[in-house]
Amino acid sequence: MIFITAKFRVKPEHADDWPSITADFTTATRAEPGCLWFDWSRSLDDANEYVLVEAFADDDAATHHVTSDHFKAAQQHLPPHLVETPRIVNFKVPQDGWSELGELAVK
Repeated sequence: MIFITAKFRVKPEHADDWPSITADFTTATRAEPGCLWFDWSRSLDDANEYVLVEAFADDDAATHHVTSDHFKAAQQHLPPHLVETPRIVNFKVPQDGWSELGELAVK
């Protein structure tokens, strides 16, 4: 799978509205074939930072994502709300879902 984590530093005046600002993009992405997850979290340390954790089944699914109409729309719609270009970590991982964190196993 393609596993991606991205950090978005949102302008303070838009930070509380970020979930609604990204809602259409999020909904459309989650509906894509091959999208395994697309989940936003807000930083506990910086209220203006959101972290996006996303995964796609394979290269075809990731390519479909970045060439989709909703991705192209997001490229226009999201940057005016940001302080800086988002930072990203992108890996190919030889699995297709989450593994358990054995060190913190719940018994």
